[in-house]
Amino acid sequence: MGNIARVKAVVLVVILLGLVLLALVLGTPDIAAIRSQVASAGAWGPVIFFALYVVLALVPSPKALLTIAGGALFGLWSGAALSLAGALVGAVISFGLGRALGREAVDRLTRGRVERVDALLSAHGLSAVLLVRLVPLVPFDVINYAAGLTGVRVRHYVLGSAVGMVPGCLAYAALGAYGSDPWGLGAALSALVLLIAAGGWWARRFNAPVEPVGQERAGV
Repeated sequence: MGNIARVKAVVLVVILLGLVLLALVLGTPDIAAIRSQVASAGAWGPVIFFALYVVLALVPSPKALLTIAGGALFGLWSGAALSLAGALVGAVISFGLGRALGREAVDRLTRGRVERVDALLSAHGLSAVLLVRLVPLVPFDVINYAAGLTGVRVRHYVLGSAVGMVPGCLAYAALGAYGSDPWGLGAALSALVLLIAAGGWWARRFNAPVEPVGQERAGV
């Protein structure tokens, strides 16, 4: 887990540094102008963003990019709050769908990962849910659907998801909100790297190593 986390952190740094260089060459969009246009839509802007996030949370998709967009469109706090709300509602719906679809269907959907998720969440409950939400190495949709078939309690799943997704939502929303500011970008990037490193440390201390079971995160 530790080596994987470090590799992922390095890859993330390289990608974001590449985006910074691209922005320096091509220029950055006028965030203030974009937010002004979104604000002119009134309540429809946040409503549409929230609904889109909920729908995309049900299928494999780059939720992190949507959270970054939320930060760019609505600012750090509003963007993070809308993203967290959309991700949490989508996670709860997927949890219910997982139970309704049954083990065989979900096992096909998650490519045989239900047993591994079941072993982790059933044995450790709330702590395990917090861990898989904090560590950006487990696919968000896999956890959602598979968790519905595990022995984890619903209240632990909801609470662990809500709390565990906060740091990721804030970090990615900060990328969108302050991406054109070198200092803001550096702070957001540092937060993401620390998030990955802290997750790896906690997984080792937790004595329940989490292997990446896909390419895209958890959470956000």
